[in-house]
Amino acid sequence: MQLYFSAPCIFGLEGLCANELRFFGLKNVRAENGRVLFEGDFSAMARANIRSRYAERIQILLAEFEAKSFDDLFENVKSIPWENFIGMSDAFPVKGSSLDSKLKSVPDCQKIIKKAVASRLSQRYMLSWFEETGPVHQIQFLIRSDKVSIMLDTSGAGLHKRGYRAQANEAPIKETLAAAMAELAGVRANHFVVDPMCGSGTILIEAAMKALRIAPGLNRYFACEKWSCVPEGVFENERELARADIKTDCAFRAEGYDIDEASLAVAKENAEKAGVGDRITFGRRDVKDFTLPDGYCTVITNPPYGERLLDLRSAEALYKVMGERFVQLPGKKYAVITPDDDFEAIFGRKANKRRKTYNGTLKCQIYLFG
Repeated sequence: MQLYFSAPCIFGLEGLCANELRFFGLKNVRAENGRVLFEGDFSAMARANIRSRYAERIQILLAEFEAKSFDDLFENVKSIPWENFIGMSDAFPVKGSSLDSKLKSVPDCQKIIKKAVASRLSQRYMLSWFEETGPVHQIQFLIRSDKVSIMLDTSGAGLHKRGYRAQANEAPIKETLAAAMAELAGVRANHFVVDPMCGSGTILIEAAMKALRIAPGLNRYFACEKWSCVPEGVFENERELARADIKTDCAFRAEGYDIDEASLAVAKENAEKAGVGDRITFGRRDVKDFTLPDGYCTVITNPPYGERLLDLRSAEALYKVMGERFVQLPGKKYAVITPDDDFEAIFGRKANKRRKTYNGTLKCQIYLFG
């Protein structure tokens, strides 16, 4: 079955997400604001779920249309062949959002969409009531300027939930964003990576998984694996291909430092769960005492900042220390994420490149220094 997919992602990461999906051999990949669209079959769906480092989830894009009334919404949703995906006893909850549209009420849109799906399935299955005790088929809708997108979520828990981070420090970076930082910093199989403010270790773990080509979703399961419409063996076959792609004969190594012993203990545990514990060394050290190792080195970090863990004055003092410690030398590269627009001025030099994105709800920039 040929399907259309949507892979929502953090704003600013659309290009990275599109490039990786193309690399996986997926078809007709095209990036839009906040999402990447592609085409393929159920194997493509499994591959994207298991292997994508930057997508937040993988959705089957069932229909897009304009709707300025609830009648428009109902009739268009009812015309979708829901019986191809949802069985007689399957659950089909509805959630979504609406912005700058005539259909402003999200609860009302949920009710109309639920009613339209039930009406379609009732006619196909000759049922007047659905018990919804079977596997969950989460219906999602997105309404922007009267344009409606109707999707089925295949992932379940967001793809940033790799399965290794049972614990985290007070303000962890999202795994998908940490992976993007590793990619933008150019991390490869032979690199030495350091995070002098590593917290729960997410950046280093994602860098190591990238270097070793460990698929981020290899050790978790996805909602659609329970769907009767998904051919048996599709996910296991893609997992076997992903396992065969792991590269263990590489020189990658990393070091992580933090002043908090509890965070370091969590980081070690997370690294072990992710299968990269033997590649990363953790130790207690203040960034004021940070010294650059010999040879080539890539420093990637998510420092505490004004709106996050430190007051503004403390954050600015930290940036100044970083500027003094992150010396501009041949073979040394740095990637720093922060929401502070004055970061470069306080740090002491201009970045070679910048990438606008979000860390949670905060507008941030990833600053890259050569």
